[in-house]
Formats: sequence, structure tokens, C-alpha cells
Amino acid sequence: MSPKSVVFKKICKDKSVAVYMGKRDFVDRVDSVEPVDGVIVIDSEALQGRKVFVTLACTFRYGRDDMDVMGVAFRRELYLSTRQVYPPLQDREKGIHTKTQARLLRKLGNNAYPFFFEFPDNLPCSVALQPAPNDVGKQCAVEFEIKAFSADSQDAKVRKRSTVALMIRKVQFAPEDEGMAPSVEITKDFVMSEKPLHVKASLDKEIYYHGEPIKVHVNVTNTSNKNVKNIILSVDQVSTVVLYSNDSYVKCVDIEDSGDSVSAGATLQKDYTLLPLLANNRERRGIILDGKLKHEDTNLASSSIIKEGVLKEVLGIIVSYKVTVKLIIGGVVLVLIFSFCLRHTGRMMGSSEIGLEVPFKLMHPKPDAVKESEMEEEMVFQEFKRSYLKGMADDDEEGNVSGGDDMAPKEK
Repeated sequence: MSPKSVVFKKICKDKSVAVYMGKRDFVDRVDSVEPVDGVIVIDSEALQGRKVFVTLACTFRYGRDDMDVMGVAFRRELYLSTRQVYPPLQDREKGIHTKTQARLLRKLGNNAYPFFFEFPDNLPCSVALQPAPNDVGKQCAVEFEIKAFSADSQDAKVRKRSTVALMIRKVQFAPEDEGMAPSVEITKDFVMSEKPLHVKASLDKEIYYHGEPIKVHVNVTNTSNKNVKNIILSVDQVSTVVLYSNDSYVKCVDIEDSGDSVSAGATLQKDYTLLPLLANNRERRGIILDGKLKHEDTNLASSSIIKEGVLKEVLGIIVSYKVTVKLIIGGVVLVLIFSFCLRHTGRMMGSSEIGLEVPFKLMHPKPDAVKESEMEEEMVFQEFKRSYLKGMADDDEEGNVSGGDDMAPKEK
């Protein structure tokens, strides 16, 4: 059976404007981004002569709306584009860019008008900072929003009752071409020991999918006279806020304290398994997540893939991951950090520590594409909210309500 075509819809309170969209997630392929398209349905009587506009906005919020300093809010608008939908500025047929729009226009009738936006190539993906359980208000996040409203002009004061806002997401999937599996080895010499300690650690591949176990291969050859007291492994999320501070924050999202020891002159070859999941970090503040945080259809943020030549300063938050293997050696801490990059680099972290850093990637697999020709002609209209997910309550975005099929033509 062909998959049904799901359409998300939302209507403003005064019923003057409704928005219909075929999807809410738009894929960033690094070299290009899927355009945002949809259909606006208007009620001419409820409009009372007002015009209808639709905007696409990208906002970086790094504090609650009520946390302002001298009237300056902790938010920055990274992108804003506005289109007039009604009265139309061009023939309706010329505004159709996708087959989904064409099918919606046929179904919704003469009061339906298409809209279309193209993302610039320098915008970040949708991410959000997980707040503490007692935090209130909107969280730190990079958000994308489609907003439709009716007003006398684009710059006129807009009534909330005449506005409908819908949160969408810009996402990235794992690239088809995968690099070499990361592998790191180091040798540590000790004072008063003729022979060194050699450690090798490796992963099976460069890219792991969300929910996929990460197997870490550890090989320790201890020819020194020191004893390895313990081996601790962790997956660390590194988030760099590049918009206003360029600060980096490291959060452990999974850890294993193995308790394994390697005595002087002995060896150890062992595989360890780590599994970074949001489910195990729900109460931890400061972890970066994909999409909107308050809904359950999210996960740990995916690794950021940046197009060459794009200024990082406009990307908001850059996310990467690394595995850390820590060896406790008789009161001396030897740190081996490995991840994937073009070359391995090491640095002296003090007389008792050595570090090697090579990040790996944590992402979603690219979903199987469904051709529009394979979609059933029947459309399933779904309220543009996520309360149908595990009983979550809907967030009343900007005072709007979902209007069901009130403005859709009835099937005869």
C-alpha cells in the first residue's frame, strides 16, 4: 500500500487565516536545503479587507524573554523573510512549486493560496538547550517559525487573534560518504621505569546513529613498572556557542567505570560499549538537543556539519562528540581522548597527562525517500501540534489554536 500524505494544519483564533504544510522537518544537505512550502487558506468575511502575510524566521534565543537588560532581550533574529499571500501579487498557478502544493490547492478550493521560501545556506540547524526541571519560560534554542497573519499592511500592528505560528525544524542527516574509522594509540614513559605503557583505542566507524551502541576497542600493553588501577570511558558532547561568546561546554552523556586493572608487565584487550541517549539524561541541564525541547520527539543534538566557507559566527551553536578513555595509573591520570578528524594531534596537559582528540559523529540516518508519485491521493489532515506524541500537552504557540477541518472543504 502506498503511504498516505499527511498534512499539518493550524488556524488562528478568529478563523481568518489557516496554514497547511506537508511536512515540518526540512533537510539541510550541506550544499542545499529543502525549501519551505505550504498553503494559506483565508476567510474573506473574517478578514474584513485586511491583507495576509506569511514570514519565515530563524531566531537564536539565549535567555528567557523576561531576562532582559536595559530593555534588550536575550534573543537575536538571524533571518526573517516576509511574503504577501493575499491579495496575491502573482497568478496562483505561478506560485506553485511542489506537487504537494498543487494537490492542496485542488482540495482546499479557491480561497487557498501557495507560499514558498528558500533557506539561505548559512543558517544553523534546529537545536535547544535542555533546561533544569524547575526552569520556566522558553529555553535557549535555535528556532525556526512560520507565521501567518492578517493586517492592514506588513508593518501594521498585528492582533494575536489574527496570527497563527508554527514551529518547524531544519535538520541534517548522516552523509552517504563516511570517512575512515578513528584509531588512536599513544605511548607513555614514566620516571623510574625503563619501559613505557602503550595504549591503543579505536572505533568501528566514523558515524554512529542515535540509539546505536558505540563499541570501543581498547588495547593496553603495560611494560612499565606502574599499575593501571582503573579504566573509565565516557561519551562527551561538546557544544560551542559561536554567536556571542565562542565558549565551549563539555557534557558527559554516557559513562562506564569498568573497574578493570592492568598490573605491571601485563596486557589487556577488551571491547567496551557506550550508549549515549537522551532518556538517560532527562534531568541534566545544559545538554544540547535536536529541535524543540518540550516535546518528546527529540534526542541528543546531532553533530554539526558545516558548509565550507560559511561564517561560523552565524551558526548559533555547533555540536560535536568525542569518546574519552581515562586510565588511572597509581595516582597519575593518563587521559586518551579520541575522535575523528583529518589528522591526530596530541598535547602535553601537564607532567602526568597526555591528550589526543579526534571527534566522531552522532547523527540520524538518511530516511528512505518517498516519491510524490507513490503517495496516495488521499490526504490525512493532522493538527499542527505534537500532543499526539505520548500524551504530551500542546504548547499554545503565540495564543493560537488548532482549528481542525473548520476551514477545509467538506468531502461530498
